[in-house]
Amino acid sequence: MSEQSFEMIAKTFQGLEETLAQELTALGADEIQIGRRMVSFRGDKEMMYKANFCLRTAIRILKPIKNFVAKNADEVYEQIKAIHWEDYLDIDKTFAVDAVVFSEEFRHSKFVSYKVKDAIVDYFRDAYNKRPSVRISKPDVLLNIHIAETKCTLSLDSSGESLHRRGYRQEAVEAPLNEVLAAGMILMTGWHGECDLIDPMCGSGTIPIEAALIAKNIAPGVFRKEFAFEKWLDFDQELFDKIYNDDSQEREFTHKIYGYDNNPQANEIATHNIKAAGVSKDVTLKLQPFQQFEQPKEKAVII
Repeated sequence: MSEQSFEMIAKTFQGLEETLAQELTALGADEIQIGRRMVSFRGDKEMMYKANFCLRTAIRILKPIKNFVAKNADEVYEQIKAIHWEDYLDIDKTFAVDAVVFSEEFRHSKFVSYKVKDAIVDYFRDAYNKRPSVRISKPDVLLNIHIAETKCTLSLDSSGESLHRRGYRQEAVEAPLNEVLAAGMILMTGWHGECDLIDPMCGSGTIPIEAALIAKNIAPGVFRKEFAFEKWLDFDQELFDKIYNDDSQEREFTHKIYGYDNNPQANEIATHNIKAAGVSKDVTLKLQPFQQFEQPKEKAVII
């Protein structure tokens, strides 16, 4: 590791923490610790880029910049204002604050995010008589404040849009299965492409697609348009390109994935999504109600 390492937090769904920790181990992260709906770990910038690009069961990757204790909103304000903000934000860049609050003292997450926002704006206004603007959708820098009782963590969100939004979904049926959840379900079976896999009620094809990406070891980030860290002051384009273009880990998949559904519209949507993900030759879709399910001839995993 050429660069110094730092702490990161990978957020996930309840129940997938173990699976995410295994993924992080395989990725080569250090000091992996399981928490509630999250796994903390250490690594350098390359590890942060890889975590966003490669992890299948992470929702977002946070980089903490300050841990502090605050008993009320004014103390939060003071702590945030004391940060050397030039390290993270340019005056002409936009930012947004996302607050997650589990606390008796701070009942309102909106109020907390306003306080953080005010502190940052006032910091720049006092120093430069100018201020960065707040932008809710697609800001240049996305911040996350997490408060548990009086313990506060301010982090940079390196992901931006939730990582479950892989980028291959053309359209979805009603109540589509979250991609992170789908990948987690597959990984929890222990399947990595050693035999056929069957999804008898596949909807818009999320499980078959995630299964194909797992079987071929294709990084889920390859379809995404952007990650938040690409707008950071210290973004290393060359390093990210190297990760993005490295397909040395990809492998052959010699079995098949079958997706059945009795809804013609779902079948059509699944066909589009599977094509967009580039896994058409690995997945066979069929319009078939669950009642007609037959025992497969070969060994297979069914989800």
